[in-house]
Amino acid sequence: MTGHIAAIYRHPVKGFTPEQLSGANLTAGAAFPCDRLFAVENGPSGFDPAAPVHLPKQKFTVLMAIADVAKARTRYDEATGVLTATAAGRPDFMGSLGDEAGQTAFAAWLADLLGDEAQGELKVVQAPGHQFTDHPLGHVSIVNLASVRDLEARIGRPVDPLRFRANLYVEGWPAWAETRWEGRELMLGFARAKVFKNIVRCAATHVNPVTAERDLDVVKALFDNYGHMNLGIYVHVTNSGPIAVGDACTAPTMESAE
Repeated sequence: MTGHIAAIYRHPVKGFTPEQLSGANLTAGAAFPCDRLFAVENGPSGFDPAAPVHLPKQKFTVLMAIADVAKARTRYDEATGVLTATAAGRPDFMGSLGDEAGQTAFAAWLADLLGDEAQGELKVVQAPGHQFTDHPLGHVSIVNLASVRDLEARIGRPVDPLRFRANLYVEGWPAWAETRWEGRELMLGFARAKVFKNIVRCAATHVNPVTAERDLDVVKALFDNYGHMNLGIYVHVTNSGPIAVGDACTAPTMESAE
């Protein structure tokens, strides 16, 4: 079956504002470009830039732990390394995340925003070639918008797809068809990928990305209505290629996926 890419997003700083793109280049064996390049420790995490390894997201300032992270609006300039951040009632921030001074300044700005919600000293961390993905093998995340709409219909209220912080949002696939595709190949634009696993959702999805309020128990809604807590899939990129909004997403047929 064939759908199409309805939207593309990256998240340069883990936990912070999704940035919409018109296209991207996917690389075999690599995570989504410029996605989760930086993270902010919420107290010492044990992260070692000289020997970076995957750490649980709870170690960082993420929506799962701190809803007020959504009050910040961030934008990263990949060419210059400059991050801009705004929040209601606070001065704007602009600084380079490529140097220690800029990282320290952003951590201070964020500490003022989060206040007592932060559990310890905040510190921006990064390492060349390392990305702070939620799953160590989750290269690219995809959400089927039909599945989101089915959840909306079940609970009788709107669900912002950005709660799920995916890289790709796809239209044209039947609702929940993707939950049966583990191990299957699919085409994403001119790239090829293999479905790795379903994404098990956590309390980060409870936070409204606009208001920064915990206003919907998405995990409970998923379990109550479907008997699982999955929404979206992780895929591994197997063949490099460009993707763009509007590109086809050719997935297994329902017969071959069952």
